[in-house]
Amino acid sequence: MKYLALEGSAVAASCALLEDGRVLGEFFVNIPQTHSQTLLPMVEGLLRTCGTAPAALDFFAVTRGPGSFTGLRIAMAAVKGMAMAAGKPCVGVSTLEALARNLTGFAGSAAAVMDARCGQVYAGLFALKEGRVARYPFGEDAAITIEELREQLDRMEKPVFLVGDGARLCYNRLSEGLAPGAPEEHGIRLAPPHLLYQRAAAVGAAAWDAWERGEAVEAGALVPAYLRLPQAERELKRKQAAQG
Repeated sequence: MKYLALEGSAVAASCALLEDGRVLGEFFVNIPQTHSQTLLPMVEGLLRTCGTAPAALDFFAVTRGPGSFTGLRIAMAAVKGMAMAAGKPCVGVSTLEALARNLTGFAGSAAAVMDARCGQVYAGLFALKEGRVARYPFGEDAAITIEELREQLDRMEKPVFLVGDGARLCYNRLSEGLAPGAPEEHGIRLAPPHLLYQRAAAVGAAAWDAWERGEAVEAGALVPAYLRLPQAERELKRKQAAQG
């Protein structure tokens, strides 16, 4: 089965064409440009390069969150629009699970982390073993502080690879007060630079497993998983609470 995967949850944006979980092609950019300018032109270029029409695809995949509220909405709207036009189903996957898929084949653990601002990170925790990625029982996607993340890392099999756009932030914070090289001595490492960011190919890998588990839905049923309220709603709630 041939399908298209999109990723737009952070600054990096990408699309990938896959067949039965195998990557046929991928376009990736990591520049501060709105995804409304980059995603659909990349999709058009990728499908043209691979000689594939949207009507020939069996389903569409996208990260449903967590991540940038705007980026997630843009990517999800693009996928839903293409799926509705083609009359095909969709698969939504966790952004953090997809990040951990970058490290398939590694041994140890993956802490997929994204900068959530306001002193928090979005985190998902995964075991890496025998070429597979499996979520820890205590590793559900959540918005937590870096200190809370530190406590979770102590419970994970080492080495733990930090992956995602929040990886360097977490690594630096975890290094505070420690001697140079101390995080590595405690089994905490950064993922390799070429595997650090969200990639549509990894979204496609997670989506293929979800498809085989029967988790595809109609385009209209695809909804984001923000984990936190948008900033505007948080500000409104604070104002309402202050007013009494």
